[in-house]
Amino acid sequence: MSKNVLIVTGDAVEALEVFYPYYRCIEEGIDCTIASPTKKKLQTVVHDFLEMETFTEKQAYLIESHTSVDDIDPADFDALIIPGGRAPEYIRMNEKVQEIAAHFLKEDKPMGVICHGQLVLTTVREHIQGREMTAYHACRPEVEAAGATYIDELLHVDGNIVSGHAWPDLPGFMREFFKLLKVEKAAGVK
Repeated sequence: MSKNVLIVTGDAVEALEVFYPYYRCIEEGIDCTIASPTKKKLQTVVHDFLEMETFTEKQAYLIESHTSVDDIDPADFDALIIPGGRAPEYIRMNEKVQEIAAHFLKEDKPMGVICHGQLVLTTVREHIQGREMTAYHACRPEVEAAGATYIDELLHVDGNIVSGHAWPDLPGFMREFFKLLKVEKAAGVK
């Protein structure tokens, strides 16, 4: 029986952090649904470090959101991925996004959260208090203020949550995510 993965995101999602997990799931024969506050074509962005002390942002490809989060029943999904970029900053205020994140935490279902995606989890802090996770280093204050322990690593697994620092960590992130999802034949999963 095929697994069913939900990706929750919005405009200004980091391009690699949505496309890479989406296509890796498809490669493994996993049904994958992208949900956003509104069903639409999402504008992705590319974050990189050039000549500034912070990251730069450029527009990237469009990606189709398959449905609105309002039409999602999280019980229909085996796992959740929350990509980073700037999208988590605004989608975290959506009550349905909070409900979806809380469901996966309460039900102990596999979650992959990368870069700024952890900002969504800070809105359901009662479910992450005492948990360990990494995130993009600028998100450390929010992770700690929500009662979680920030782990200064590029990749970290704590129970049902695999967390990653940023897009360069996607290969290891997806490998650990597939382990949590119990996808046996995923490339590189042992």
